[in-house]
Amino acid sequence: MILINNVTKKFGDVVALDEVSFNIGSGTVFGLIGSNGSGKSTLLRIISGVFEPDGGSADIDGEPTYENPSVKAKSFFVPDFPFFYNNSTIENTALLYRGIYPNWDEEYYKFLCQSFPVDPKKPVISMSKGMQRQAALILALSTRPKYLLLDEIFDGLDPVVRRLVKNLIITNVTDNNMTAVIASHNLRELEDICDHVGILHKGSVIMERELDESKLGIQKVQLAFTNEVDESIFDGLHIISMSRRGNLFSITVRGEKDQVTQKLEALRPAFMETLPLTLEEVFINEMEGAGYDINNIL
Repeated sequence: MILINNVTKKFGDVVALDEVSFNIGSGTVFGLIGSNGSGKSTLLRIISGVFEPDGGSADIDGEPTYENPSVKAKSFFVPDFPFFYNNSTIENTALLYRGIYPNWDEEYYKFLCQSFPVDPKKPVISMSKGMQRQAALILALSTRPKYLLLDEIFDGLDPVVRRLVKNLIITNVTDNNMTAVIASHNLRELEDICDHVGILHKGSVIMERELDESKLGIQKVQLAFTNEVDESIFDGLHIISMSRRGNLFSITVRGEKDQVTQKLEALRPAFMETLPLTLEEVFINEMEGAGYDINNIL
């Protein structure tokens, strides 16, 4: 289990994280999303033990993460820009990791080298951004980590490799009870694999819960009326967004599904349908609630 308790991190006068708290259970895929500069990468570095928090605590399995070899032996952090020396290859880096990580799996390493379209003998620094991520992921998964921390892992990957990465993460979570924490702006990819999600904005948590549960409090509904109506017909509902084409309305409403449906049915629409809400729509709605929307940016 990863326990983040009131973590604060400052860089000079900049507060990157402001009393952030998360509880990430074992064997889950946790999606960490947020606005640019919200503190996602900083939080991953604190969880991995790269940074020491200025306040609060970050623990993995009850132990502090900072400068703790026993925690680092069972976790692996792949940053947004994986670091490799000029002469580093997947092959010679694997030789180093065999002596560092106690759970290194040689057979799995060979399997991963065959699965990804990269040359293990080629200098990683000469590879494209996407291939460098693949190299880092091969090495990360070969350590058989109990905790895998990934920062923008899908950036630069083609659709085939993205699917391979998602399948490998899901397989390790399912078969080995691995916990994955993934920070990404690619919400479509996260939606496929995450069962929990946390949203950061300006260094603070604005939402943290199960992904399915996060959609229960927001409803997306399409309605049509036979008679001419105006937007005031929805007064009394907590409307987040609305679009209209004639007497066809598409609305996003905050509230429990049964209550929202009951109120809308009382308006006697000729047609009504509840539509699935995407993770991107959940993110936009929550960020608008925090005052971060296009109208405030332009």
